[in-house]
Amino acid sequence: MINKSIILCSYNEVEHINIAIEDIRKNILNAEIILVDDNSNDGTANKLSEINPSDDLKIITRKRIKGLASAFTRGLIETRGEYIGWIDINMTYLTLKFTEMEKMLNDGSDIVILSRYISDGQDKRTFLRSLSSKYLNIFCKFIFRSRITDFTTGIFLMKRSLLNDVSVAGYGHGDFFIEFLYNIEKKGFKVSEVPYIQEEDLGASNSKTAPNTITFIHHGIKYIIRIIKTLITKN
Repeated sequence: MINKSIILCSYNEVEHINIAIEDIRKNILNAEIILVDDNSNDGTANKLSEINPSDDLKIITRKRIKGLASAFTRGLIETRGEYIGWIDINMTYLTLKFTEMEKMLNDGSDIVILSRYISDGQDKRTFLRSLSSKYLNIFCKFIFRSRITDFTTGIFLMKRSLLNDVSVAGYGHGDFFIEFLYNIEKKGFKVSEVPYIQEEDLGASNSKTAPNTITFIHHGIKYIIRIIKTLITKN
């Protein structure tokens, strides 16, 4: 019986697709996988065509629309589970954490996120990425007066019922999740965090967020603008 839905958003992830599906099936019981691909051009489409859809796996290929936030929102539409999760397709080794996260939801939390910035958490990526991420999250925590330590994590499990009170603004990149978390906390829902260690980058070319320094800075500016806009418009 399906009671959890895990959303995967892919773009040029041919090397990770099979592993991601296997990890979720092995480590998250009674879960369906909603995989949204943004018309990858690295052979991902061929790889997906070899995978047989089943009751626990739905594949959506978007031909004319791209973007992380809109891909997540598209996947959200297809979910059936009482609990909904999201994880980066190249980090599904962390699905081992989802049993603990589910237990915390059962014990009263409304959303559980993985965090690099609480005790036993760590960010092992390159110096520029880890440092900027750390201070961006410090900025979020300060400006939102929040208890949340990791607004930019891409890994969570939440109760579907949250969507009755908090909507997802499906535009942008990872910045949409900052706004989503802020709205959840502001409305009084319980946000819990579980520590995790983000491993070293495999290489700049493998980063969808920052394949080069210019793109990295561009995303950073957009994140800060959205944080400030969120604070202004929600107060």
